[in-house]
Amino acid sequence: MHKVAVIQAASIPFDAEASTEKAVGLLAEAAHEGATLAVFPEAFIGGYPKGSTFGAPVGLRTDAGREQYRRYADGAIALDGPQVARLCEAAREHAISVVVGVIERHGSTLYCTAVMIDPQDGVAGTHRKLMPTGAERVIWGFGDGSTLDVMDTPAGRVGTVICWENYMPLLRQAMYAQGVEVYCAPTADDRPSWAATMTHIALEGRTHVLSACQYITKDAFPDDHPFDEEPPGGDVVMRGGSMIVAPSGKVLAGPVYDKESILFAVIDPAEKTRAHLDFDVVGHYARPDVFELHVNTRPQDSVVFD
Repeated sequence: MHKVAVIQAASIPFDAEASTEKAVGLLAEAAHEGATLAVFPEAFIGGYPKGSTFGAPVGLRTDAGREQYRRYADGAIALDGPQVARLCEAAREHAISVVVGVIERHGSTLYCTAVMIDPQDGVAGTHRKLMPTGAERVIWGFGDGSTLDVMDTPAGRVGTVICWENYMPLLRQAMYAQGVEVYCAPTADDRPSWAATMTHIALEGRTHVLSACQYITKDAFPDDHPFDEEPPGGDVVMRGGSMIVAPSGKVLAGPVYDKESILFAVIDPAEKTRAHLDFDVVGHYARPDVFELHVNTRPQDSVVFD
């Protein structure tokens, strides 16, 4: 049995240092309660700029939008930078594994990335969002199959799928095929319908599902930050909805809305084994004679120096 934690909290948008220090404090709190794994929301370090258009309607870019993007990019982090090092230090200090959503800066491109941190080894894996959704494609690059990493933890093998990637059946299948036992879903989707998706994935993969979303209001953003489109919740930009689901589909914690919270659950890795008696989507319930999935795990670099 292992206790796991899902962190539902607001980042400090565009302030990587402040968000990192907040994450460190939340890690300490989760570890104090006995958690050996903590999962943070999508874009917790760097921020999720919901409601912003960056001055980029179809066929047009504005100077104000470019300046807004510069500010956003300045709040992104490098994976070998001090913020990730600080999180690794905190994970080691508190003996807790971590999955945290960050805005990664690599060269001149930003990626929506999930970083997996082992308390002993530091960064154990990363996943760049394969398919930014809608207007996210203006500000984020596309990940590739080289970052479909998994991480072994005391609670089980961890894999991460970000937000609406969870609606990509083939990506889910690739995660299941890697033996993921704890399926982490950092997200910015705070709709009530998200809970049904998480329950479906738990049943489909026979895996524990940990979904983390921010609860964040306009007050968390700088006073001069433009909300070009009014968030549906008014002053509430994201209202949470984080949850933990067992392989049986039973909801163990959440969904929690409209407040910051740390959700805890005690999970039993053996429950996954018991659940595979009658269903294994990549094993005895698969039909490889009919369906076959090939995953390209090669990095897709635009320039290769031989």
